[in-house]
Amino acid sequence: LLHINPMPRVKSFPPIENPAAHILILGSMPGRESLRAGQYYAHPRNAFWRIMGELFDAGPGVPYAERADRLRASGVALWDVCKEAVRPGSLDAAIDLKTVVTNDFKRFFREHPGIAHVCVNGGTAHRLYVRSVQPILPEPLSSLPLHLLPSTSSAHASLRFAQKLERWRLLDELLAA
Repeated sequence: LLHINPMPRVKSFPPIENPAAHILILGSMPGRESLRAGQYYAHPRNAFWRIMGELFDAGPGVPYAERADRLRASGVALWDVCKEAVRPGSLDAAIDLKTVVTNDFKRFFREHPGIAHVCVNGGTAHRLYVRSVQPILPEPLSSLPLHLLPSTSSAHASLRFAQKLERWRLLDELLAA
């Protein structure tokens, strides 16, 4: 009798959060390097922390805990849409959509009433949020402005770093508004 091991479920991290945050940045779920390190966006070729370095002085040369503190101090929260899902490897395209369990956004928004904008890191996070989160949120939460930003993943190579950074500068505009 052949016994097939089920694919392991990938579980995301708690948010980097501040009750006074104004912006929530959402990824889809952590990749292998991030899971191994226990840190958001740990893959060295992912541009996320380089971009955060340009925007909030929270670059990859700063210790991870301090990067998280600098995001918090800037009014930025960071989380993933997926609480858990089956995903072989690290690519978003490999997420088994039938297995996705989303994080508890009703609770998150209740505990972070100042969130005025949701920014998603790439198309998969955007699709997951629109399909699985927005429909279950009450108004006005379901109508929070949603901004699709280019994926910081090295797998998303159609834009150069400077182009990604230019689009991500929207965070500065949103925080200044």
